[in-house]
Amino acid sequence: MSEHGDFVFYHYTPNLFAGALFAALFGLSTAWHIVQLIRTRTWSFIPLVIGGIFQVIGYIGRVQSHYDTEALGPYIMQTLLLLVSPALFAASIYMILGRIIALVEGGKHSLVRLTWLTKIFVAGDIFSFTLQAGGGGMMAGGSDKSMKNGERLVLIGLFVQIIFFGFFVIASIVFHRRINQDPTGASISLANSAMSFKTSWVGLLYALYASSVAILVRSVFRTIEYIQGNSGYLLRNEIWLYLFDAVLMLAVMVIFNWVHPAAVLQGRRPVRSRDDCEDNSTEMMA
Repeated sequence: MSEHGDFVFYHYTPNLFAGALFAALFGLSTAWHIVQLIRTRTWSFIPLVIGGIFQVIGYIGRVQSHYDTEALGPYIMQTLLLLVSPALFAASIYMILGRIIALVEGGKHSLVRLTWLTKIFVAGDIFSFTLQAGGGGMMAGGSDKSMKNGERLVLIGLFVQIIFFGFFVIASIVFHRRINQDPTGASISLANSAMSFKTSWVGLLYALYASSVAILVRSVFRTIEYIQGNSGYLLRNEIWLYLFDAVLMLAVMVIFNWVHPAAVLQGRRPVRSRDDCEDNSTEMMA
């Protein structure tokens, strides 16, 4: 156990093997994403790659904390980077839905006008990221007061993230339900021409669902963790961090290693009908 004023860094010694394992796993997935990014020029996935790098550095920080639980630097490094990286994952995920809708020419089925869809969610994500990063920065101030104030700011950022991500999941489900009930010519032709489920727009949409649920569950976990405070049950037991953060965030990265948006969105140009072209002149992936 290490303390800084009345604020306890760790109620345990961080597990060396777990920290090293997840640093390596995130490193492998991130390296794969970098290769995919360069090959496909899917620039919208740059935030996800940066988030993966943050995860690697964050778990390296936990490895360092294993050897020195009283060092402020590694503690802040792992706390801040593991905290904010899912917001970077979310930024890339938010861009996918608008491009799926544009691809299948289903703008009329979108809960939010297509020209605003990505902008609204990315703006909310930036706001959430800023709050969480600002709170993490305050925690780096070192004093007991700054750490507690930082925790409050992080908590607000997590609530913002949950609200926007929850609305995003609703928007995705509404679109999916509507286009199933009233499919466009493009949605049918693209589904029929896909080489496999993971290269179909439907497969990408399900990947979006899975990753969104993972981030939502993780955000709820983190919110409860910060509500309980530094002396709470979740912060006293390291296993919960790995079960409800590390595993879920690694799953998000691996999902998009397997179902990569470029395989679905790039080079796909369905024959367009006049009725299906409404609101679909934007959001196509370069």
